[in-house]
Amino acid sequence: MVNWSGVLRRARSAARWWVLGTVAAHGAAIATVLTVDRMRKRRYPPGGEFPRTPPRSVPVADSEVTVFTYGQHVYDAMLASIREAQHTIYFETFIWKSDEIGQAFKDELVAAAERGVDVYIVVDTWGNLVVDPRFKRMPDLPRLHTLWFPLIRPGLVTLNPRKTGRDHRKILVVDSAVGYVGGYNIGSLYATMWRDTHVRVAGPSVWELEDAFVDFWNEHRRRKHPQLPDRGAAAWEPRIRAAENAPSRLLFPVRGLYLEAIDRAEHHVYITQAYFIPDREILAALIAAAKRGVDVRVLVPKVSNHVLADWAARSYYAQLLEAGVTLWLFHGAMVHAKTMTVDGRWSTIGTANIDRMSMTGNFEVNLEFYDDGLAEHMERVFATDLTNCTELTLEQWNRRGRLTRVLEYLIRPLGPLM
Repeated sequence: MVNWSGVLRRARSAARWWVLGTVAAHGAAIATVLTVDRMRKRRYPPGGEFPRTPPRSVPVADSEVTVFTYGQHVYDAMLASIREAQHTIYFETFIWKSDEIGQAFKDELVAAAERGVDVYIVVDTWGNLVVDPRFKRMPDLPRLHTLWFPLIRPGLVTLNPRKTGRDHRKILVVDSAVGYVGGYNIGSLYATMWRDTHVRVAGPSVWELEDAFVDFWNEHRRRKHPQLPDRGAAAWEPRIRAAENAPSRLLFPVRGLYLEAIDRAEHHVYITQAYFIPDREILAALIAAAKRGVDVRVLVPKVSNHVLADWAARSYYAQLLEAGVTLWLFHGAMVHAKTMTVDGRWSTIGTANIDRMSMTGNFEVNLEFYDDGLAEHMERVFATDLTNCTELTLEQWNRRGRLTRVLEYLIRPLGPLM
């Protein structure tokens, strides 16, 4: 007679040991990768030397669009805009360091409020956990309004996706006349050591960024915060449009614009990303484009500031390389840009990475541009960056060792969490 209670007991014990073993294996893989990365950074600290593309302004529709690829350049322009503000400033960022650059922004925003400008600030609490609390304190001024996006989102406990996500956006809008958006957070490290992309829009299409800020502010403000006027667009301009990922509304159009542009591609797709962990649909779209003869190039940092994200991305390299997608590894600096340009016609610049957190998790905003002149310039930026890259070939990739493959296999499940 079968002793079913004994069988069940042994099955539960085996399952328990299997779970413990799996967790231990994943933990060991993470610890190994982090340890090696820490040793590497001590031995080879990033130098921050990389080729630069000077800022260039391009007319698009009735607006002027300027692309920045060097932090100090865009910070100088942003601070100048804040100093010239006469009526309103909308400022939103994910990370705001308490260093020289961070203090310069704080001083100028406070000074603007003191001279009578209405200043509205949104900062993500999670992104600034390690920032000195004294820096976070703002003076009590009638025209200075600060919203700290909460650290704990209730949806993490209630499993309600509408109440999850971080505010990963970086926006500055001044007097409804000039607006900035892109990958640059605020800090001295990013001014000279990181390769990122930001864009400035001057003219009627600034409304796209202003509306993005106003929508977010009015939805998440507290009772003490004034409501901002929600003005419609004075003109509909399809050549410059903002796509806003909003978990609170279950809307993720940034992902859609990437997919649509890749599907439409006939000649080339040039992507620059800080953290490249494509989901199933984006991966399939890139592979399909390459297989139909499109020149698909993906530029990523050789080593990013989030080494686990690098290893999660590596698990997709074989599929991409086998399909004909080319991968380019940027040396000497952290690439933090979030851009894509397609067929010399279309481009996007914004805050969203091609990973799950940006595409379907965080609050993000990307501008998309239908303009040949801007696409030409974005291709020039990409070509400049390629001079600082090495191509990763399929032959090289296939020569990686067995331990590397095991670590990739164990870390890949973390991809959806990044």
